[in-house]
Amino acid sequence: MKRHFKHALTMFCAALAPLQAAEAMTVQPVVIDLQTAGRDMSQTITVENTFATPLPVELTVQELELGTDGVKQTGKDPGDLLVFPPQAIIQPGQTQTFRVQYVGDPALAKSKHYYVTVAQLPIKLPEGQSAIQILYNFQVLISVAPGGVKPKIAIQSAEIGTSADGKPVAILTVVNDSPAHGYLSNGRIRLVEKDKSGAQVFSRTLSAAEIQQTMGFGLIGGGQTRRVTVPLVLPSAEGTVEASYSLEN
Repeated sequence: MKRHFKHALTMFCAALAPLQAAEAMTVQPVVIDLQTAGRDMSQTITVENTFATPLPVELTVQELELGTDGVKQTGKDPGDLLVFPPQAIIQPGQTQTFRVQYVGDPALAKSKHYYVTVAQLPIKLPEGQSAIQILYNFQVLISVAPGGVKPKIAIQSAEIGTSADGKPVAILTVVNDSPAHGYLSNGRIRLVEKDKSGAQVFSRTLSAAEIQQTMGFGLIGGGQTRRVTVPLVLPSAEGTVEASYSLEN
């Protein structure tokens, strides 16, 4: 019996970093910003086949919903994005370019977001042969912003919480008072922890590059309030933590 195992390499907004499979295929870019009009309505996705055999791929679209904890996949394609070609067979060592174009409502009230999934398709095996096929999926985040507005990202509050392994970390409530989305990785985050007496015990400023490396791109949707964990271990679980955000020059 022929068996197929799908190994899904997904990309989430909590950790939106460039995603590659070293011995499979590479997909670039993994985050795309589009506009509702003009030349920025479209952009290309490049897929490289690093296999020694032909690589059949298919691109599909699904709309996303943003909530306090990040991204929710809806599984629905509203038809707002046109992808061409939707399928291709890429020869070993070659690349294929796919164009993604926004064809939805030109008068968006606020940013909309989608995943374009680049999925490796199973290869039909000769009759009588069986094999395990590991199929790779990459998800490219596509965001479309209304024209003429910029994001207004700020940290509303900060508190000390615990990481998955029980260590003290800062948990931020981030707000965006604009209809246009933005990214935490476009700015700096400054953290200051004070003990119960009010004495400063920790101070650190994360640059844009450090935010992207440790937290991903940090998508904050238009009008969204989102809780974000900063993966830096604080010296103490007691006291208070303060945080501020500023754009990089």
